[in-house]
Amino acid sequence: MKALVVYESMFGNTEQIARAVAEGLEESVDVQVAEVKDAPGEPDPVVALIVAGGPTHAFSMSRTNTRADAINKGAHEGEREFGLREWIAALPSGQHTEKMATFDTKIESMHHLPGSAAKGAAKAARRHGYESAAKAESFYVRDVDGPLLDGEIDRARAWGRRLAASITKAAT
Repeated sequence: MKALVVYESMFGNTEQIARAVAEGLEESVDVQVAEVKDAPGEPDPVVALIVAGGPTHAFSMSRTNTRADAINKGAHEGEREFGLREWIAALPSGQHTEKMATFDTKIESMHHLPGSAAKGAAKAARRHGYESAAKAESFYVRDVDGPLLDGEIDRARAWGRRLAASITKAAT
């Protein structure tokens, strides 16, 4: 059984969460981690779970203009023209055997506000025929450029373990 973790990161926080999720998954399944620009357009047939995440920009997944804004604010990762939104949009539509789980990073002060890249990604994935493996999950940063709040790496690792357990249980 294999999982694919795909992430978009502008300041490095979302990448840290993606790698922690992968660590949790790796305790039970083989894992491939890919930055969104390097992620396969059509996942390998042996992939049972796709975990996709990105930063919340303007209450949803990033767009070209929000990524440009992040770059202007000092982001040193990611690309202006391509992110999680574009990757999901390019995935094949139809019935899929693999399930998808989504996550995002958000500023802690936005905790109670609506809007989430993870929820937007989950909705887009459902439109492409992917069944959800778990409720969309948010991880929190102190400010636009971070850092992650204390405990978020551990929480991401634990979420990865729970995701792995859910797909290995479903396979039996």
